[in-house]
Amino acid sequence: MRAGFRVIGIIAAVSLLIGMSWNIRPAQAQPETITIAAANSLKDALRKVLPLFETEQGGVNVRVIYGPSQTLRSQIEQGAPVDIFLPSLFEEIDQLEAKGLIVQGTKRAFAATSLVLITATSLPAPIKTIQELQTIPVRRIAVGDPKTSSVGKVAAQFLKYSKLEPKLKSQYVFGEHSRAVLDLVAKGEAEIGVVYRTDALSNPGVRVLDTAPVESHTPVRYGVAVPWTAQNISQAGNFIEFLLSPRIQTLLQEYGFDRVNPEVGFAQRQEVKP
Repeated sequence: MRAGFRVIGIIAAVSLLIGMSWNIRPAQAQPETITIAAANSLKDALRKVLPLFETEQGGVNVRVIYGPSQTLRSQIEQGAPVDIFLPSLFEEIDQLEAKGLIVQGTKRAFAATSLVLITATSLPAPIKTIQELQTIPVRRIAVGDPKTSSVGKVAAQFLKYSKLEPKLKSQYVFGEHSRAVLDLVAKGEAEIGVVYRTDALSNPGVRVLDTAPVESHTPVRYGVAVPWTAQNISQAGNFIEFLLSPRIQTLLQEYGFDRVNPEVGFAQRQEVKP
């Protein structure tokens, strides 16, 4: 009888082991994550670009933090963990570099755009050109807040250069960033606004009236760099190369961006160290 129990026990143990072996699966590698801090004006284009990057790399998840470029730069200065910084004004990267807060050799320009005057599609302002602002009155003009947004900083330069600031300053309605300026104009809360052309093209509620002269403001060049707080420098480097590839550069043009000379080369991969 005891021998019978032993046989049954052995069979049960073997069966248990076989059952456990069926449930064993090879351990799968956890996907890598990179964090991107990007200007609000890049949102539409990145919705298309980032899934392509994730598919191409395989096993990489991209986390994006959108906001005004100046706010994002300030967060990086304070230690926010960011692998890629994509501001809408190149000088935001220059400011980080001056403080030694980007990985050397990663600063690049990847796109450009223009500064434009817009009005609502449904209720357009009674002007057609920037010059007419000197003679035709408007009640409100929407501009970005220079303290929080790059587009506000550039718009202020343009309005001062064009000698429109003294005439229009009392009519300013500030938006935190370019998308807020678009909303103010599209909803009729301001008759005209000053934004980047890429933003204007993304909103059917507004249309472009005129383009600010190139010499009236700092060139609007979108930049990319790896900040000092980066956790995944290898994949950050991959993303920069991907962003500058001919395929993605062509895709960005579909969203209204202009090509620009990168100017600063990405350092040899073996030279870029955490």
